[in-house]
Amino acid sequence: MDSNEDEKLESSDSVFTLECSVNGHSISTEVPPTRRLLNVLREDLELTGTKRACELGRCGACMVLIDGHPVNACLTMAYQCSGAEITTIEGLSESGLHPVQQAFLEEGGFQCGYCTPGMVISVVALLAENPKPTQEDVEEALSGNLCRCTGYGGIMRAVNKAIERGVS
Repeated sequence: MDSNEDEKLESSDSVFTLECSVNGHSISTEVPPTRRLLNVLREDLELTGTKRACELGRCGACMVLIDGHPVNACLTMAYQCSGAEITTIEGLSESGLHPVQQAFLEEGGFQCGYCTPGMVISVVALLAENPKPTQEDVEEALSGNLCRCTGYGGIMRAVNKAIERGVS
């Protein structure tokens, strides 16, 4: 479904109040029941670090944390987030870069950078759950993220650096 189809679905008069926390800030906003979390984040809250790409849940560019778990914002309806704590790439660190972001920067774990926010979110979720993951664990955690620009060498070096530093 593309953005134009989303707009058609959202044109109904029915709305609900979404109350949740986004990056540590309480929000309350009126949204149609057909509105996706991705649209709320990017269009309503102007948090554009969460990327729009495939809109099918195949690429991971729209990955966010909901109550600490990585999810595709393009597949998540806004109403499913009532009462949840949502963390986007913008909310990972209050000042400066999150240590996983720093590791990606130092190891060149990106090329065009479009997939990087989703990759970082997935790694942050993995390390919060398992601070000493195996290579297989890392590959599984990143299996929902697609990078069309790089070989995954820089990404894997960045993840390994974050693991070595004890980032969680």
